[in-house]
Amino acid sequence: MSTAITFSEYGGPEVLTVSTVPMPEPGPGQVRNRVRAAAVNPIDARIRAGIMRDVFPVAFPEVPGWDVAGVVDAAGADAGFALGDEVFGVASTGGYRAYALLDRPFAKPKGLPFETAAGMVTVGEAAYRALEHLDMAAGQTLLVHGAGGSVGAVAVQLAVARGITVVGTAAERDIERIGALGGTGVRYGEGWVERVTAAAPGGVDAVFDASGAGVLGDSVALVGDAGRVLTIADPSYVEHGVRFTGMDPRDRFPEALPQLAELIAAGKLEVPVWRTYPLAEAAQAHTDIEGGRSRGKIVLLP
Repeated sequence: MSTAITFSEYGGPEVLTVSTVPMPEPGPGQVRNRVRAAAVNPIDARIRAGIMRDVFPVAFPEVPGWDVAGVVDAAGADAGFALGDEVFGVASTGGYRAYALLDRPFAKPKGLPFETAAGMVTVGEAAYRALEHLDMAAGQTLLVHGAGGSVGAVAVQLAVARGITVVGTAAERDIERIGALGGTGVRYGEGWVERVTAAAPGGVDAVFDASGAGVLGDSVALVGDAGRVLTIADPSYVEHGVRFTGMDPRDRFPEALPQLAELIAAGKLEVPVWRTYPLAEAAQAHTDIEGGRSRGKIVLLP
């Protein structure tokens, strides 16, 4: 048996409970990871609250989270890793736990902290995936909603590196940071369409919504084509004719994770960790995320 965080009903952060769960055993191609760091993502809180139940249904009791980094503790046949190897990736058994199974582990670059390795998994892959699906060219203009968040900030950096002009909506406190990453930040909220239009007088070629803040209708009108708007966070995507990406594993790009990890290790991509908590304080981590207090990744330390 081992320790994990579980929830057995939808609700607020208080439904997260420290539980004892069976020790997972790796099958062929899998490794069991002694988790050193487990990232907390806004989507975790939305799933826990039931907001995303139609997109990401769960079976109670559920272990939340996906992104982990740690040390191989056991390996199945043909896993490709040995005991003691440092790895990161997506936990197939939920991430908020002391021991997690990885179906597709990746070697953690030397010098990359466990916290950062775990923290970059979902946000890095989601940002990379959005750019791949939107298939933009250098010189085009991308609007990123939620550019001050972890996914949005990575998307800004990756897009700028590809020669794409980026305008990002964000809180006032994040405007300067977006500029430092190479984009143009504008304040979200009422009047954002006018502010984006002023920042991108030549128009917007595509929109990536990482915020889930009810901006899809105006985004479609702004770009003139629902097919050029992509969201990872708004469950109302169907009514706007917009694509939601992330629920289908075949839609993702996990193969990009080693490349992204190397960029971070080399100082060419920024995924800051704002705060760490013991595993037992997962509820506080969710409270921080839902309260909009975090200024980077929140990571649990089992």
